Amino acid sequence: MLKLHGFSYSNYYNIPKHALLHKGVAFEEDLVYPSADGYDRFSPARKVPSMTTADGRHLAEAAVMCEYIEDAYPEPALFPAEPWSRNRVREIMHMSELYLELPCRRLIPFSFGGATPPEALMAEINGVVDRGVACMNDRCEIGPWLTGETFTMADIYVRYVCSVVAIGVNLLKRDIVSEIDGMGDWLARMSELPESRRIDADLEANRESFFAYIASRA
Repeated sequence: MLKLHGFSYSNYYNIPKHALLHKGVAFEEDLVYPSADGYDRFSPARKVPSMTTADGRHLAEAAVMCEYIEDAYPEPALFPAEPWSRNRVREIMHMSELYLELPCRRLIPFSFGGATPPEALMAEINGVVDRGVACMNDRCEIGPWLTGETFTMADIYVRYVCSVVAIGVNLLKRDIVSEIDGMGDWLARMSELPESRRIDADLEANRESFFAYIASRA
């Protein structure tokens, strides 16, 4: 059986987890933090998530794992068959990560530590987020899902990008979601999915363990 390694407080862990749940794939969860002894056999970069496939081989990096899940378990499809549409989904995934998730991720240490980020850093991050907002407004056609009527891997990926964007909302003092047309309604729609409800519950159940782990690394 496929095994997913990582922890539920990780937004990247929850991306392939949601895809597996959506497809009805049987899998095991291995609660592990990246500093654990031997974790590098799953992910040489010691990043969460990683997975062990049903035949015992290892993969890392959430976007790669999404591609593997689609290839190994093609139904129900999360990528369109037509090449342009398929790559529009990939484009939205990558743009949301590069220009929204990654800049807002730089604010996590300040959020956890209760510190105020330097103004120069805030200005830099705001500039990248501006690009992300422009990209999402240009590439998404929400109605009801990000690319229209069909639910895709982009919907899954961007939902968990937005969990880190929420940190940026608090510290940058700007409502990033409202700057993207239709994103607020889309997020509310996503939160009602049974897969989202399970993942959100698992995240809350992992909260105490995760922050204990963070404290032990300080």
